[in-house]
This record gives sequence, C-alpha cells and structure tokens, in this order.
Amino acid sequence: MGVLKRMSGIFQAKTNKLLDKAEDPREALDLSYQKQLESLQKVRRSVADVTTAKKRIELQASQLQSQADKLQGQAKAALEQGNEDLAREALARRAAIATQLTDLETQHQQVSEQEAKLIATAQNLQTQVDAFRTKKETMKATYTAAEAQTKIGEAVSGISESMSDAGLSMQRAQDKIDSMQARAGAMDELLASGALTDLTNPVDDIQAQLNAAATTSTVDAELAAMKAQLASGSPTAELSAPAEEGSAS
Repeated sequence: MGVLKRMSGIFQAKTNKLLDKAEDPREALDLSYQKQLESLQKVRRSVADVTTAKKRIELQASQLQSQADKLQGQAKAALEQGNEDLAREALARRAAIATQLTDLETQHQQVSEQEAKLIATAQNLQTQVDAFRTKKETMKATYTAAEAQTKIGEAVSGISESMSDAGLSMQRAQDKIDSMQARAGAMDELLASGALTDLTNPVDDIQAQLNAAATTSTVDAELAAMKAQLASGSPTAELSAPAEEGSAS
C-alpha cells in the first residue's frame, strides 16, 4: 500500500510538472479576463432587463392613470345628467384602477431599487475588471521579460559550454602540434648527426669513404703547397686555390 501511494505521489508530481511546463500564464490570465468580461456582460443584460421591466410598469401606470381620469370625467358627466347610478359605477371602476396604480407604484419602487443595485454591481465589477486588466498586462510583460532573460541565460550557458569544449579541443590540437614539432626537431638532429640516413641525399658506406678520401687528399695538397711557399720565402697570405677536377693544368 505504501509503495502504491509513493508511486501515485510521484506520478502526480510529474503530471503537475508537465502541466506547469505546458501552461502559459499569459494565456491563463487572458482566459480569466475573458470570463470576467462575460460575467460583466451578464450583469449588464440583467440591468437592461430590469430597466425594461420598470419602463413597462411605468407604461402600464400611465395607461391606468389615463383610464382613471376618463372615468372621473364620465362620472361627473353622468351626475350632471342626473344619472347617479352611472356616476357611481364610473367612480367604482376608478377606485379599482387606483388600487392597481398603488400596486404598480410599489412594484415600480422595488424594481427601481433592484435596478440601482444592479447598476452599482455593474460599476463595481467594471472597476475590478479594469484593474485586473491593468494588472494582467503588467504580469504578462513581467513574465515575458523573465522568459526572455531565462532564454538569454540558457544561451549564454550553452555558449560557455561550447567555448569550454572548444578550449579543450584547441588545447589538444596545440599538444599535437607541439608533439609533432618536437618529433620533427628530433628527426632533424638525428639526420644531422648521421644516425639516420637523409632520404633526400642518399649516401652509402662506400661513397662516404670516397668522399672522406677526397677531402683528405685536398687537405694534403694544400698543406704541401703551403710548406713549399714557406721554404721558398714567398708570402703565404694569398694561396692558390686547389685546381678543380677536370680543369687544364
């Protein structure tokens, strides 16, 4: 039972989280404002209905008053003609109309009071709706600004992560460049020391011996020439350059 309760709580929490994510507060505020406008419109229609009923009562009272005035005149005329019974009947009908007028006046007062209350309610609701509209627009603007700030923060965070990744990539690339440069320098030193054969100027062992012998012969020839000049007493500042191979003697 406890496990099921915990699972139910987790499910409810996730559901609420999804609903919060899906719901736009700005849309909820607009919907609430729309409902308030509908309620205000209903109150206004009620005010219009009550006002119509009051006007109908006033019309009925006006018609009854006209009938009462007419009966009053008829009763007077009948009495002048000596017809007292007819005059009495006219006055009796006028009295019945007076009772109806009294009832209509009571109804008119009640309806007028109801109309005044509904008008006050409508005005109060209008004030509240106007205040809510101003507040909701302010909240919507605040939410939009916060949303934009959040998106900017997320973008900056993403850029920071990308820059961090780029920095690591650049560091790895620099390490490889340093490694390759160090290896190239080592290869140059090995080639210069003769430990490795320079493939661009291949020389085998026999050629190397021949080159060394040629160098020794040239040095011996220069040394002999220098000794001869010293023995003959000629200056040694300028020495003849050794004859190039293949030149005429």
